[in-house]
Amino acid sequence: MTPANTHGGSPGTGDVVITDLLSYSLHRVASAFERGAALLFRREFDVSLGEWRALALVASGRANTTNRVARLAGIDPAQMSRVIARLVDRGYISRSDGPGNTSVLALTTSGTATYEGLISAARARNEAFLSALDRDEVATLNRALEKLATIAIALEKVERSRAADAKSLDSREGV
Repeated sequence: MTPANTHGGSPGTGDVVITDLLSYSLHRVASAFERGAALLFRREFDVSLGEWRALALVASGRANTTNRVARLAGIDPAQMSRVIARLVDRGYISRSDGPGNTSVLALTTSGTATYEGLISAARARNEAFLSALDRDEVATLNRALEKLATIAIALEKVERSRAADAKSLDSREGV
């Protein structure tokens, strides 16, 4: 991160250039992580990043319905439904009737074997990233990320509330 207005912002205005924003820097790093993982997972396992996330969340036991997988993965439920359908078609995930109108998801034997290969590759990538940092840097990074996540979630809630208030006002005014 660099001080504001060091990369060609309007002189004298104090404008921050997009490349000076923390969110931009974090997005660049996260995107590079994802692109590399996507290439590796597709080449080695013929699995997309969305499919990897779904397999990993089902394997973790934290998600056993499409909606829960979608929420935890941060992916639109309709998009996740298509991902799950592909995994079912490929024999990696099974569906069984659950309570109400839900389907309970579970890894098949083939899905478990694929997941084990994927998680091994993910661990190796994670170790490569962490090897660039010493123990104190890892601890500092983890604390910083937790703080940033807390603030980001709080700001998202504020924006959702503002959006809901604006929508409510628009509907009352007949807009």
